[in-house]
Amino acid sequence: MKLIIKTILFWVLITSTAVFAELAKVKVNGFDIEYEMVGSGKHTVLLEAGGSARLSDWDPIYNSLIKHAKVIRYSRIGNGGSSQIKKNYSSEQYATEALLLLKALKIDEPVVYVAHSYGASIARVFAATYPDKIKALMLIEPASEHDVDIMRKIDLPRAEKEIAAIKRDDMKNGMSNQYLDFWSKRPLPDYPQIADIPVTVIASVKKYANPSVLFFTEKGREMWGELHSNWANAFPQGEIVLTRKSYHYPQNDEPEMVVKQVLKLLSRTQ
Repeated sequence: MKLIIKTILFWVLITSTAVFAELAKVKVNGFDIEYEMVGSGKHTVLLEAGGSARLSDWDPIYNSLIKHAKVIRYSRIGNGGSSQIKKNYSSEQYATEALLLLKALKIDEPVVYVAHSYGASIARVFAATYPDKIKALMLIEPASEHDVDIMRKIDLPRAEKEIAAIKRDDMKNGMSNQYLDFWSKRPLPDYPQIADIPVTVIASVKKYANPSVLFFTEKGREMWGELHSNWANAFPQGEIVLTRKSYHYPQNDEPEMVVKQVLKLLSRTQ
């Protein structure tokens, strides 16, 4: 009986801790933002999730990172436990709100920005717009404005059909923010200019057994790796990590590798 009671108390404690973390809120631009900030150290790491993801996307690596730095993860407006509003945000607007979040949390020092997928578009804009607020950057499987270029170079007629279908799917999902950033801007934006800071890019070149579109073919994977290798290596302090062991979520499939690369980036950062 004592063992059962202890077990129940243990799970109550774990559950209540998780709920408390999810319910931590701060006002940003008049809206409630769900966040968690734990850890201490020389560096402050800001985690930016992808697409419509919430802060829990970082669960596989969060507890490891907080042993080495102060780590902030949050859910953007409209995601997770943050204010649920229907509004189309651009990556520029999200970058501004990331800055407002840091101000609300009284983070004055430059951060190490770690971002996944669509979050990488926000992080790149943040780095270019607020260079004094960032001291290192890691992009994990970053969304790219050049995805469509890769497809068109492989097979232009087929690419145009596949791209049109992807656009239609995005529109069915309610004109997502990714749609507005990647499809509606004319001309399509290029990567913004970022200062000379330590940069790491983790990109997957793992082959798909049955690629659904050109982007996931063997040639597409190869060109994806080349794209991010060239971008990362253009930085004096840039590093590229190509993985063949995971697809779009290395933090889920290879958490130890991602943590290792974050710690390596921290060691390269002043």
